[in-house]
Amino acid sequence: QEQLVESGGGLVQPGGSLRLSCTGSGFIFRAHSLAWYRQGPGNQRELVAGVSDGGVKAYADSVRGRFTISRNNAENTVFLQMNRLKPEDTGVYVCNARYGTWTRPGWANTGIGSWGQGTQVTVSS
Repeated sequence: QEQLVESGGGLVQPGGSLRLSCTGSGFIFRAHSLAWYRQGPGNQRELVAGVSDGGVKAYADSVRGRFTISRNNAENTVFLQMNRLKPEDTGVYVCNARYGTWTRPGWANTGIGSWGQGTQVTVSS
């Protein structure tokens, strides 16, 4: 059974940093593409950042240059380093894993793969 567990969320002031982690189990991690989505009211999910099984990265325009996605296949973990956080970055960040090679624009399809429970990020003074 595929499982994803996120951690690292919290409350941070504007301009601060957070590092999110998502650890997977029950599947061949290195064979999956991984992504972070932000979940808003009504549970709609928008891509924040994704990394393919081969390491190709994609970012939302709103976070490019501030956020960095990385993966450690030996630890079955994908990270999201978030710097220069803004209030509009607030939301529930959810990890996604999908088998094979996924790059933009495939990340727009949110009906594929496994999902974690999410971790809350709040940016506020």
